[in-house]
Amino acid sequence: MSVYSLLVLLLAYLFGSIPAGVLIAKLYHVNIREVGSGNIGATNVLRSLGWGPAIVVFLFDVFKGGLAVEIARWVGIDGWLLGGVALAAVLGHNFSVFLGFKGGKGVATSLGTVLFLDPAVALFALVIAAVTMLLTRYVSAGSLVGTFAGLAYAYAVGRPTWELVTLTLLVGFVYWQHRENIARLQAGNERRLGEKEKPKKRYPG
Repeated sequence: MSVYSLLVLLLAYLFGSIPAGVLIAKLYHVNIREVGSGNIGATNVLRSLGWGPAIVVFLFDVFKGGLAVEIARWVGIDGWLLGGVALAAVLGHNFSVFLGFKGGKGVATSLGTVLFLDPAVALFALVIAAVTMLLTRYVSAGSLVGTFAGLAYAYAVGRPTWELVTLTLLVGFVYWQHRENIARLQAGNERRLGEKEKPKKRYPG
């Protein structure tokens, strides 16, 4: 792998590492990592701070992944390396260098990368995820079912091998990051959408 390729992947990782949830919550004097589930994603922000901040975090996380892919395309990157850029952005979100290599679960950032890699796959996954969330009120179930459905769709319509490998790894990351949610779903004690968390710790000021 060339130095240029490594630099592109590093920049994608750093872009994905920007912790929107932490930054937005800090504006409300809340340490989102010490509230609720401790996750930096939009779902925990929703439960802790409400819809407005959660929507901002969700959109930021989506588009930081998407823009990493689009910027790579603008400079002529395609195929396997473009898939690597998508993976690097999501790994940045999940294991942010700014948070001691901890982070979120990567659903919104994965959606953003796939939205720019293959809009049809992303929109299919998003619709299935939304329907699942509406029916179950479990965000985690929607994320898991939606990502798997998008992957199945990509295989069904015969997307290129590099894209299928990229999507398979992205779905694998999502399932791994949701392993505790999967256990709670199986045990019947997963929190449903709409259940709020009361902030416990705040930044001074």
